[in-house]
Amino acid sequence: IDPVVRGVMDLVKQNHCAAGKEDAIEVALTEALANAVVHGADADPSKIVECDVACDEKQQILIVVRDPGKGFDPAAIPSPVQGQNIYSEHGRGIYLINQLMDEVKFLKNGTEIHMIKH
Repeated sequence: IDPVVRGVMDLVKQNHCAAGKEDAIEVALTEALANAVVHGADADPSKIVECDVACDEKQQILIVVRDPGKGFDPAAIPSPVQGQNIYSEHGRGIYLINQLMDEVKFLKNGTEIHMIKH
């Protein structure tokens, strides 16, 4: 995960994508990749997780992460900031992504996430 994040962040900085918001992008990307590797690819190194990045003329960035998993319903994930979930050591990735990015969409039954930062 780390080499991919470093490569993407180098591109973000070189192209001045979402300037000043690099930390948010880095955390969201790390969480999305971790979810894809652990849950979508079952931490199996033979399975492929894809990451595409684009920066448009407005300097906003689009990051797409795809995994080979069965998918999931993002709406069914409980809030990590309510009830007993506050004490859980896991389950904050999607929440963080939604808080840090300006637009987040799950496609293909949850096996693909599109994240945009303006």
